[in-house]
Amino acid sequence: MASSLKGKVCLVTGASRGIGRGIALQLGEAGATVYITGRTLKPKTDGTPGTQGSLSDTAIEIEARGGKCIPVQCDHSDDEQVEKVFHRIASDQDGRLDLLVNNAYAGVKDILETTGKPFWEVPSSVWDSVNNVGLRGHYIATWHAAKMMAPAKQGLIVNISSAGGLSYLFNVAYGVGKAGCDRMAVDCAVELRKHNVACISLWPGPVKTEMFQEFMTTDGFTGLDKGIQFAFQEGESVEFAGKAIVHLLQDENIMKKSGRIHMTGELADEYGFRDINGASPMNFRRVKTLFQLTGHPWLAAAMPSFLKVPYWMMTLGNSKF
Repeated sequence: MASSLKGKVCLVTGASRGIGRGIALQLGEAGATVYITGRTLKPKTDGTPGTQGSLSDTAIEIEARGGKCIPVQCDHSDDEQVEKVFHRIASDQDGRLDLLVNNAYAGVKDILETTGKPFWEVPSSVWDSVNNVGLRGHYIATWHAAKMMAPAKQGLIVNISSAGGLSYLFNVAYGVGKAGCDRMAVDCAVELRKHNVACISLWPGPVKTEMFQEFMTTDGFTGLDKGIQFAFQEGESVEFAGKAIVHLLQDENIMKKSGRIHMTGELADEYGFRDINGASPMNFRRVKTLFQLTGHPWLAAAMPSFLKVPYWMMTLGNSKF
């Protein structure tokens, strides 16, 4: 897939670490010019332990793989900083932007620290930490990207969301935010369709991000539901979603996918790719996976991988009418 995206201009928000970093790595490896944003430009030198990452770290790794990366420091809670990012891309690339990946997210720490507690027993500020840089930030970035893509009659916008948009996961603020990301992608796609710009929501499965791998060693992780523990232990790498997006950006029929939710596991089955370690991460539509998550390993072993829950059944299960 080397150089398959040569000439493409991409922006990945929140790419210092985690899924954003993984997506940027795959795009760069495929030959795209990748702009990345995040709050931390250079590595910390104070010896602080933990999972801090930096834009310069990601950029160095992308270029080591033969890609081209432009790191731009940006706090996505500041609209003026976001505007400057898009003005820079427009200036550098003669107005061209082929892909926006809305990934910047500031609420992970609060989510991990408050999971299991009812919403009225956690600070109300959790709502803002989860949905300001998340849902609102995605909308602001999409607003800017659409102004570049619509006149060009081409482009792809991807919201990184999760199954938390379908049913309860972690806490109230998280689920509402992810449901909003999904609905935003669907509604933006309605207005962008006549301009040949695609907008989708992407659900990675459980991802072994740097922060979550650290969390997996704590008492907080062992206190989670056994099914959630299993899901993250068998989770996908941070680059798996990046592989999915590389294939989406190459898809000549991408408009057929616009205005819909797509799962990384389903896209892997459709496009025929695996994770960076050669594995096929779990797909929540597979009946086998559902038996594994609910503690029925013998039934899971008996289920063929091709047997899947229909989309209409997943939607029906979430209906509240």
